[in-house]
Amino acid sequence: MDTWGYTLLSASYLHQQFLMRRLTPQGAVAVAALLITAAAGVDTRQTLSYQIFALLLGLFAVGLLFVWRFSCPLKVERLLPRFGTVGQTTQYRILVYNQSLRPLAGLQLFEVFADPRPSFQELQIAIQEADPTRKLPFLRRLMTSTIGQVGPEQWQKLIARKQAAKVRVLNFPPIPPKGRSEVVVELTPLYRGRVQFQGVIIGRPDPFGLLNACRFLPLPQTLWLLPERYPLAPIALEGFRRYQSGGVSLASTVGDTEEFRSLRDYRPGDPLRKIHWKSWAKVDKPIVKEEQDEFFVRHALILDTFQSQTYSEKLEAAISIAASLVCNFHTEDALLDLMFVGTEAYCFTSGRSVGHIEQMLQILASVTACMDKSFEYLTPVVLSRSHLLSGCICVFLTWDQTRSELVNYLQALHLPLRVFILQDDRQPVNFEEVPLTTDSSLIQWVKIDRLAESLAAAFGG
Repeated sequence: MDTWGYTLLSASYLHQQFLMRRLTPQGAVAVAALLITAAAGVDTRQTLSYQIFALLLGLFAVGLLFVWRFSCPLKVERLLPRFGTVGQTTQYRILVYNQSLRPLAGLQLFEVFADPRPSFQELQIAIQEADPTRKLPFLRRLMTSTIGQVGPEQWQKLIARKQAAKVRVLNFPPIPPKGRSEVVVELTPLYRGRVQFQGVIIGRPDPFGLLNACRFLPLPQTLWLLPERYPLAPIALEGFRRYQSGGVSLASTVGDTEEFRSLRDYRPGDPLRKIHWKSWAKVDKPIVKEEQDEFFVRHALILDTFQSQTYSEKLEAAISIAASLVCNFHTEDALLDLMFVGTEAYCFTSGRSVGHIEQMLQILASVTACMDKSFEYLTPVVLSRSHLLSGCICVFLTWDQTRSELVNYLQALHLPLRVFILQDDRQPVNFEEVPLTTDSSLIQWVKIDRLAESLAAAFGG
């Protein structure tokens, strides 16, 4: 697609949004009738359809005058939840305050999101990923691909991913003078990520119900949509406590305390074994020792993000599995390290008051594919922390030699291990090239087209 085609798609999208807000359903029918009667009424001697055309044109002229003089003495407040979740309808409230001395009725509200139009480069990449045959010469391309459909199709997909959610048009009940009206909005999450609200457009139809008078009210806000999650049975991943240098400053009281931190006054409930008898003898009041927790159960969740495309259903399925495991993990008495590679290697820790599940889910909501590095880039990150780990959970997009070597190394360390490998029937794994040298009982195959059923079977649900 050249720049002219991109400009045409961009202008078409803006025109579509304009008409959707300005024209009512009755107005759309009237426009169609106006065009038909204009074409049929060219010869005024043979038909009277020009009279219908003149009537409709007059109605639109009056409607335009009404739209031009629209004033909007309103204040809008949007009450969003902290998070939404893909696969679950999210509800929030919108309050509209009438600041005028006259009642307002028949109002509509359109949510305005940040401009979701992709850049020319993003659209080119998406078209190339969807149709690799576009590298071929024109005549061969013409025989092997649908040239006229790939660009607009990828355009719509990119817009949906960037906008991440959709909201239907809202109709408000009448608002009394100096009063307010409230509606509950249902937002349908389409993709994980961030939804950026720019504001709202207040619409009011003309007396004939053909055109909407519109006023934009800025109301910027952000809502994070968390990955889709699936109910899982508790995962049985045994592990022994490991020494954590320096401990965890905000950890709870679970664990073996080994490192001396400081002395403090005795507080009711402190165990007698913590009393520092020499200090008590010096100051003549009970003094206890504060010690830092040094031994914890610590598991790693390794998320494979390495693929050649910016978006894939397999990566989304892997992130959903990781999110489900994070929610299923008991963080009260253990730590969980989430390891993955995006623009760089990341390791986030939650559990024992260090981090919260919601923070981990928000991180997963922002994960992107790693296309400029290979899986070998993640392996040293895992191995450098292997001495701290009590167990490991791996979520792989595929199975190859490098992933097999990492699993074999973790097994050699006698770490409890669970491996989930995503399966796509359209791209089957070739086990002849990389045979399964790992204990097959540790590996769970998950089909992305039957994700819920595969996870239920893997966890014995």
